[in-house]
Amino acid sequence: MGRRTRKRSKLANRVVVASVALMMGGGGLVAVNVYASADEGQSGRSGQQTQNAAQASTIDCPEAANGLPRDVPSRARAEVDRELATMDSQITDAYQRFAEQRDRIRQDPAVADDDILDPLKASRQASIDRIAAAISRGGTRWRGMQGMAPCTLRGDDDGDGNGTTGNSRGGSGGNNGGGNGGTGGGSQGGTANGGQAGGGNSGGNGGQASNGPAASDFVDIRSVRPNVKTPKNRRNASRGTFTTNCGVNRNGLFNPDNVIVAPGVSNGAHHMHDYVGNQANDAFASDDDLANGATTCRNRGDRSSYYWPVLRLQNGQNENDANEDGGGKDQNVGEIQTPAEVSLRFVGSPNGRVTAMPRLLRIITGDAKAFVNGPGNANASWSCTGFENRQLKDKYPICPRGSKVVRTFTFQSCWDGQNIDSANHRTHVAFADGQGKCQNGFKAIPQLVQRIVYNVPPGPGFAVDSFPEQLHKPITDHGDFINVFDESLMNRMVNCINRNQRCT
Repeated sequence: MGRRTRKRSKLANRVVVASVALMMGGGGLVAVNVYASADEGQSGRSGQQTQNAAQASTIDCPEAANGLPRDVPSRARAEVDRELATMDSQITDAYQRFAEQRDRIRQDPAVADDDILDPLKASRQASIDRIAAAISRGGTRWRGMQGMAPCTLRGDDDGDGNGTTGNSRGGSGGNNGGGNGGTGGGSQGGTANGGQAGGGNSGGNGGQASNGPAASDFVDIRSVRPNVKTPKNRRNASRGTFTTNCGVNRNGLFNPDNVIVAPGVSNGAHHMHDYVGNQANDAFASDDDLANGATTCRNRGDRSSYYWPVLRLQNGQNENDANEDGGGKDQNVGEIQTPAEVSLRFVGSPNGRVTAMPRLLRIITGDAKAFVNGPGNANASWSCTGFENRQLKDKYPICPRGSKVVRTFTFQSCWDGQNIDSANHRTHVAFADGQGKCQNGFKAIPQLVQRIVYNVPPGPGFAVDSFPEQLHKPITDHGDFINVFDESLMNRMVNCINRNQRCT
């Protein structure tokens, strides 16, 4: 799939279709619209045992990229990336079959093994074997992915409104010394308002293809305690900032590709991405394409690519991608929202000077599969204007009237000093520790802080795009960045930050 542009409709005071009446803390009744699966609300991990299959909501597979060696031979990288993207498609296809056969599985749980899990295991094993062979041809014998072929069915463990991320596997690792950048935080129990509506299927009117979000995925931001902590600045801290203005994607450029994770693979993301900055970014973009691409950034020296999953309003209005890859074909349904504001700010280190990012450095923050992988790499924060000292990782915020929804991505700020990417797209960069220091010989680089603001109606009537099996959970939110700054502008950024100035 090549580049795609599409004009999107504006909010224009549309009335959200009411499916639940939700009592907000301020005393008023707010109508909300949640298209949740009838299976959401089940608690506990189902496993592959057929006696639990009838209660399952999704498919849970090990993250194959976590089984890769740290150094995949360069000549094997392209084939490995293609096979990993194929494994994502295998899960998506299996989830579609699962969704179509839920009624049969309820009546005969053995159908889950025969028609869903066993064929999926076989196709995954074939891909794992091809990955191992590619790595071996590159000069490294590797068997580290054995045992990662089987998948299970599981329930939506977060459907009980208890505020947990509902995953028993634990983190997916690979951050090389970091959790989220220190701004995250749970949902403080998730008991307020958002969980009142239950997990029933409200059906019809477009919805989110009956696979989420659930009402329990939302929480009133006013019920969350302030939880933002930042490291103290030391004497030699680099306190400057550099802000680049690249617009809000009002021209409507988006596609379901991901050139970092799945280069050369159409619909490698299985969800739509918003793009600002570089306009040449699709699955087939080469480094030269990116270097020569047009940019929406006001400073033409910034051709960097900034992208993230679109946010859709669940108001019963379908976008015109309802029958396309990344959209309705991948169960991402609803009206795509143009951000009201996008802020792209680079900040320094609380412990010293920063060094320039290498050109074409790739960074992914967050985990598109965090619902089944666990929260180890989750890093998006959700909040509301006027309440940004309260950040949520595993819940969407319900904002008071007059307040807007805010997504914040605080990217990794430490670089290994050698690589612009890594086999799992994580280990070449890392988060600083709790004191803001880079560990293991990593170098401090300017840290991208990306803030996206939306003007959506109050209440749980929106969701980000996701892989279908991730059920549109807020914890799966993520951001991607490719550095295509001109060398002179990058040096200006570094000097600005290290000299404690504010520059644009």
